[in-house]
Amino acid sequence: MALGKMATPNDVMKPALGLGDATTRDAYPTAPVGGLAKRMMDVLLVVLSLPLLLPMVIALAVLLKLTDPGPLLYGHRRVGFQGREFRCWKFRTMVVNGDEVLERHLRDNPADAAVWALKRKLVNDPRVTPLGAILRKLSLDELPQLLNVLSGEMSLVGPRPVVEAELSNYGVSGKYYLATRPGLTGLWQISGRSDTTYAERVRLDRFYVANWGLLRDLRIVVMTVPAILMSRGAH
Repeated sequence: MALGKMATPNDVMKPALGLGDATTRDAYPTAPVGGLAKRMMDVLLVVLSLPLLLPMVIALAVLLKLTDPGPLLYGHRRVGFQGREFRCWKFRTMVVNGDEVLERHLRDNPADAAVWALKRKLVNDPRVTPLGAILRKLSLDELPQLLNVLSGEMSLVGPRPVVEAELSNYGVSGKYYLATRPGLTGLWQISGRSDTTYAERVRLDRFYVANWGLLRDLRIVVMTVPAILMSRGAH
């Protein structure tokens, strides 16, 4: 799915980003990719969308509390710009003892354990509640991340936030991930999401950072809507 003129996801980093051959975390720029223009767009679009999204958020919160007495939100530690950790918020879509359930499932199912080790995702995750499966398929569980966007920990568009251990999957491309704020949506989401390999996800993230543009961000935001409605690659 093309976004304007896109050469290949393997294009090299533009010199203006200040990323040379170094792979250590002191190699990234002092400001996230896109700078003030990207930040202003994030805040403006979130504020403009609140009248539409706030009633939906409230309705989902009520529905979740009626179907599950556990915590409404789940905050997982993720890595952002310059390697800074932050709590990434989601509506809780899994059982409360999810870690225990997953550990037992992977121990009893070696095939799923191999998939988890490679993608950190399962098509039929045993931790997910029935309502949670619907929210995840439509990406509605990620609406609380608008709080992360407003706080400046995330952007509307960028690589999906990862845990510290996942950075090893990026290899030398990790510096590209660390040069920007993680995003609520991005090239990966409109390019198949979980239907793609993790290596392709890394290439898409690298391409996005290397070729950032405000118009590209706006196009990704617009193209996210049909991608969500068609549940493309949503597991």
